[in-house]
Amino acid sequence: MPTKLTDQDWQAAADALGVPVAAIKAVSEVEAPGSGFLASGEPRILFERHKFSKHTGGKYDQSHPGISNPKWGGYGKESAQHGRLAEAVKLDRTAALKSASYGKFQILGENYRQAGFDSLQDFINAMYRDEQSQLKAFVSFNLNDSRLLSALRGQNWTAYARTYNGPAFAQNQYDVKLADAYRKFAS
Repeated sequence: MPTKLTDQDWQAAADALGVPVAAIKAVSEVEAPGSGFLASGEPRILFERHKFSKHTGGKYDQSHPGISNPKWGGYGKESAQHGRLAEAVKLDRTAALKSASYGKFQILGENYRQAGFDSLQDFINAMYRDEQSQLKAFVSFNLNDSRLLSALRGQNWTAYARTYNGPAFAQNQYDVKLADAYRKFAS
């Protein structure tokens, strides 16, 4: 099983970002409560069918609507995510890997450069390696976006959720969940 984060890992990330440890733990708690990995040893993922549709120009929307659809949603159970990804990989590997979010912080594959990687494959390898690699990607992801970094440093959870989760963040109350998780870890 991949290694878990230590107190030193959390603190080093907080120091690098200039935020309290509670801020990073809040994001992890909301994005992937518990571990960045499943019991199988695979990273937790969420396959985003609307991203796959976007990355393939809608080519598979008619033939594979369960994994390619311009509409957000339709995620299904966590246990089905790797199967959905595998189905999409058979159609278009690069588009599929870009269309899933990975690990403790659920960073989309399409954001591999912002997360500090030169290639999509390097990012995927890191997400499968351990939680330390997932945390390192989260630090880079935030350092490479001034809006995210500013919102995280100021605990402006509405701005953070809007930037991190997209314009539909309010539907899932990501901002409220982040604020609640931050209070929990800060106390």
